[in-house]
Amino acid sequence: MEDNRENGMPNLLDLEEFDEEALKKESEEVLQMRLLTADNAVFTRTEGGFLSLQFDGRSYDRVGVYLTFPLTNSQEFISIREADEKAKEIGMIRSLGDMPRDVQDMVQEQVRLRYFMPVIRKVMEVKDEYGYAYWHVQTDFGSCRFTTHMGGDAVVSLGEARYQITDIDGNRYELPDLYALTVMERKKLDLFI
Repeated sequence: MEDNRENGMPNLLDLEEFDEEALKKESEEVLQMRLLTADNAVFTRTEGGFLSLQFDGRSYDRVGVYLTFPLTNSQEFISIREADEKAKEIGMIRSLGDMPRDVQDMVQEQVRLRYFMPVIRKVMEVKDEYGYAYWHVQTDFGSCRFTTHMGGDAVVSLGEARYQITDIDGNRYELPDLYALTVMERKKLDLFI
């Protein structure tokens, strides 16, 4: 980066590299809503269990499936995005019921995987060491052990007594009702809630 100032600070806005037309085109693409229908989109399952898509003359080897707000509505306005770090939207499924049954099943499977969140039913143990919390809990999927950072956003309140816990790998767990736990279980969570 060139040093264009008298004080030795780099010029952070290099107008020679700024392409206004490219920025306008990208903005128009982002704002355009493209609906994916049974007539214009072909979904297939990959060998790895992901989804691929053919749409608008392009092939996407792998796509991501995202629910839009509210997340409780898993049947409408499902965003299909590129499977990279930018997750650029390819298009939107207006209603999953309008798609063929096999596509509905594939999309619902991807939604379940993306939004998988076991429910904590019992807290066996939580201990903290060196800035980490080590959890042993019973969930609706069985016994589970995971690790969270102490502090930060590891435990987030979702309501009066409802919490979401995110481990160091990004896995999420739901504690639907703190007061449904025993007094001893709640005591184990004093540092976190």
